[in-house]
Amino acid sequence: MSLSIGIVGLPNVGKSTLFNALLGKAQAAASNFPFCTIEPNVGIVPVPDARLDVLAKLENSAKIIPTTIEFVDIAGLVKGAHEGEGLGNQFLAHIREVDAIIEVARFFADKNVIHIAGDIDPKSDSETINTELVLADLQTIDKRISREEKEVKTNPKLKPKIDFYRHLQQHLNQGLSARVIPVTDEEKIWLKESQLLSAKPILYVANVDYQQLNDPEVLMPLKNILQIDEANIIMVNAKAEAELIDLPPIEQAEYLKELGLNEPGLNKVIKAGYKLLNLITFLTTGPTETKAWTITVGTKAPQAAGVVHTDFEKGFIKAEIVSYEDFVAAGSTKKATELGKVRQEGKDYVMRDGDVAYFKFNL
Repeated sequence: MSLSIGIVGLPNVGKSTLFNALLGKAQAAASNFPFCTIEPNVGIVPVPDARLDVLAKLENSAKIIPTTIEFVDIAGLVKGAHEGEGLGNQFLAHIREVDAIIEVARFFADKNVIHIAGDIDPKSDSETINTELVLADLQTIDKRISREEKEVKTNPKLKPKIDFYRHLQQHLNQGLSARVIPVTDEEKIWLKESQLLSAKPILYVANVDYQQLNDPEVLMPLKNILQIDEANIIMVNAKAEAELIDLPPIEQAEYLKELGLNEPGLNKVIKAGYKLLNLITFLTTGPTETKAWTITVGTKAPQAAGVVHTDFEKGFIKAEIVSYEDFVAAGSTKKATELGKVRQEGKDYVMRDGDVAYFKFNL
């Protein structure tokens, strides 16, 4: 699925370092000066899923294929971006193209890494970014209202739509993101049509140092912003994560232990990003391969089959489904079938995360 997450933030907060760590290689330049990143860097990252290893072992699969997610490292933003300051126009255009946002907030202090505002103030940094997105959205809504006002004169049925846009305009004028405005099903369609930047799902990543990593009190400056934005935050030491990827597995485990972590912080970012896009995973397994497949929440069995192959959806007959937990408890497809754990599901079945599926179809 061609869904992507844009990594945004002020210059020199660690966006490119985080991006490189996610990719496991230095694809994006990470330097100590503003606007080091101009054109966005794009990377495809595998989604960590321990279930794949378990299924592959049970089925003696020849290979394992994880699902993936696309991350985009976007140029740093500065105050006045909505008016073209810095690389504002490019920044906003690139955000418009992604499906969700990871906003990196700098908490670490390092005299060797300059901060564009001089002081380390994650609250102020986040307010700057969110304000610029809202101001850009106000420009978009102002133009849309002006256009709709002309059309409503000849088509009165458009009045509820323009009333919603005026309400949305008032909401944005309060400095609030479009993602938190209450909407009806019909208004949800109009909101989506608007393609507003602040309507995109958002996840915050706090880029911290070694001492801050396991201290949740460090995040207090963003408490109100997180509550207002109805958003989650993940603490990551991007520098340490970038160093971690170059180590052999044994040394990685030792390094994680020193950091007080059970797994790399990047895994949490990737999984949270996957969830941010409203995605779930179903699985297929056998001697040839064990593979993870990406679908959106609410996808029905025929459409899930179509993700495997378009012909599967066209000729869909039924899906044989067993939950991951039941499959593992049984130990094999054959045993799960014997125990009655494999269900026969039709066209209206809504797929669940962790479904192990086998699709039957005719051509």
